[in-house]
Amino acid sequence: MVSQTPSLLLYSSHNRCEYIHRQWIVEHALRHPTNKTILYLPMSVANHHQQSSWETFRWYFDRFQQWGVSAIPFYWTENLSKQDVDLLFDYLTNYEVVILGGGSSPLGMHRYRELGKNFYNDPNRFQRTLQKRLEQEKLTVGFSAGAAQLGQFLAYVAYHDGEDSGGFGTAKNIIVTAHHEWGRESEISTLAKKFPQCLVFGLPNDSGLAIAQGNLPSGRVYQVIEFLLDYSWEVSEDSWHIKTRQGMKIEHFYFDSRHWAFNNGDKMVRIMSPDSQYRKAWILQSGVIRDYWTQEPSEFKNIEQIFKDH
Repeated sequence: MVSQTPSLLLYSSHNRCEYIHRQWIVEHALRHPTNKTILYLPMSVANHHQQSSWETFRWYFDRFQQWGVSAIPFYWTENLSKQDVDLLFDYLTNYEVVILGGGSSPLGMHRYRELGKNFYNDPNRFQRTLQKRLEQEKLTVGFSAGAAQLGQFLAYVAYHDGEDSGGFGTAKNIIVTAHHEWGRESEISTLAKKFPQCLVFGLPNDSGLAIAQGNLPSGRVYQVIEFLLDYSWEVSEDSWHIKTRQGMKIEHFYFDSRHWAFNNGDKMVRIMSPDSQYRKAWILQSGVIRDYWTQEPSEFKNIEQIFKDH
């Protein structure tokens, strides 16, 4: 049976909005009978900001200690030992939830690759470990810069040709821009035209993509993407930062410049060949399944029919 349980979460938020952080992160840890663990990686920020990055999450996760949640950070330093990094990769393999934190997506990518390169002579070790988590249906979360890192390419490549811009590709052929707001539509459109094999999404605060991904019996890759809009943060002085509460949805541009906006609970199904030459998709909105390319109602009645046909 093809799993539709999300094992990837790419999101953008101003603070610890309740719907995304409770229902999609903490609850995943709580569902496990014994392994209620969360690992937070603030490696995409400068060394002296890593603790403060963790503190923006720690206060929220501490609320759930009484139910067995154990959340810890792991900091980058230039003085990490092989024993330290072995422990990190043990956490990455076994913790129920791993969160790649915010900051600078290129800085974080450099550090994650350096861990494998310097200690195992393998710059792709971190990436392969994330892929194994996906296959085991452990939850891997990307917050802000972390969301970009889990995608196929970093969004900053829209303006930085020639630089190392690859993400981990854990979310295959997806690119996201975090903290999206009105006036940045050209960034999404530019990326969509530059990488036609990818789908590009602008994630405003507070919103995200919950993604189930795997392989069909045919060998093709499938994705089921659920779109999340969070309206739960009630602190009035933060309202300017939370674009979903101002009516913004998850923005998307086709490579031919067509536009679509996704609401909370909308879904998308994608089917791709491993080499990405074959790509089909459907949008599920208000009980209707539409062909992504034509935007017309599809002959498929449910997701299972799409899987069976491919």
